[in-house]
Amino acid sequence: MFKEAHRKLYQWYQENGRHDLPWRQNSDAYRIWVSEIMLQQTQVKTVLERFYFPFLEKFPTLQALAEAHEDEVLKQWEGLGYYTRARNLHKTAQICRDALPQSVTELVALPGIGQSTAHAVAAFAYHTPVPIMDANVKRILYRVFGVKKANDRELWQLAYRLFDEERPFDYNQAMMDIGAMLCQAKQAACDRCPFNDICKATEDGPLLYPEKRAKKQVPVRLKHIVIHKHDGRYALRQRQTRFLNGLWGFMEHDEVQEAQHIGEIKHQYSHFHLHAKVYFSASMVEEEAAWYTKEEIEKLALSGADHKAFALLQESGL
Repeated sequence: MFKEAHRKLYQWYQENGRHDLPWRQNSDAYRIWVSEIMLQQTQVKTVLERFYFPFLEKFPTLQALAEAHEDEVLKQWEGLGYYTRARNLHKTAQICRDALPQSVTELVALPGIGQSTAHAVAAFAYHTPVPIMDANVKRILYRVFGVKKANDRELWQLAYRLFDEERPFDYNQAMMDIGAMLCQAKQAACDRCPFNDICKATEDGPLLYPEKRAKKQVPVRLKHIVIHKHDGRYALRQRQTRFLNGLWGFMEHDEVQEAQHIGEIKHQYSHFHLHAKVYFSASMVEEEAAWYTKEEIEKLALSGADHKAFALLQESGL
C-alpha cells in the first residue's frame, strides 16, 4: 500500500538525511542508547555540541558507567536537565553491566527505557524490524493519516501501518529527519515531503494536525536560598525529592533572619519559573547538611538555580 511512498522516502533520505550524526555511524547499542536518552528532552544540536562526546569520553562503555558513582554521572549530565534520565541510565547500566538486551520486551523493562526508546535501540543496534515513535514521528502520523487526536495505542497502530519492516534502520532514521526538517510543528514543507501524495493533512492544512492543546500558564515559585558558611566551608544538602533528586543545593528557608542579602536569581524549569532571593549567613544550620569548600562545590552536580546562587557567592567574595 505504501510501497511508492517508501521509495520516495528513501530517495529523500539518501539525498537529504543527517547521515553524519555520530550515533548513526555505528551499531553500538550502548552509544545508541545514550543518544536516545539524551535526545528525549533535548535538541540534537545541543546534545552534539555539549554533552554526547564528553559523556562517552567519561564513560566509554556500559561497564564504565555501571562502575561510576551516581554523583559522577549527575555531574557529567549537569546542564542537560531532567536528571531522572541520568539516574535511570546509571541504574540500567548497573543492572546490565556487560551488554544491553536485544529484545524490545527486555529493554522496556529497564529503568528509563520506554517503548519508543526500546524500539529505537532494537532497530538501530540490533536491526529488529520495529518502528519508533518520537515526537517528530508522531506528528507525521497525525498528518499522514489525517488524525487530530489519538492515544499512544492508536498511534502505535498507525506507526505499524506505515512502517517498512524490510528496511527498519533507514525507515526510522528517515522518519525522524522528515519530522525534524520538513514536517515541523510550526511549518511544513509539503512540496518537498515524500509523503505529499498520500498525506491527508494537505487537504485542510498540516498545521491543524495534531489538535493544539491549550497552553497552561506557567506558575512562579518564590524561594529564599541561604548560603551558610562555617569554618571556611558552605552548607549543602543532596536532594531526595523526585524533582532534581540526587543534585546538591544550598539550604532553602521559608523565613530568613539575620542573613545578608547578596542578590536575586531567576531560573526557568519546564513546569515552573523560579524566583529566589539569595542570602549569606555565618550561622550554622539546624537541619542536617554537608559542608564543602568552594573548590569542592565546583565538582558537585548542582541545579541550574544553585549554580546561579553559587555565582552570586563568588561575586560577593564572602
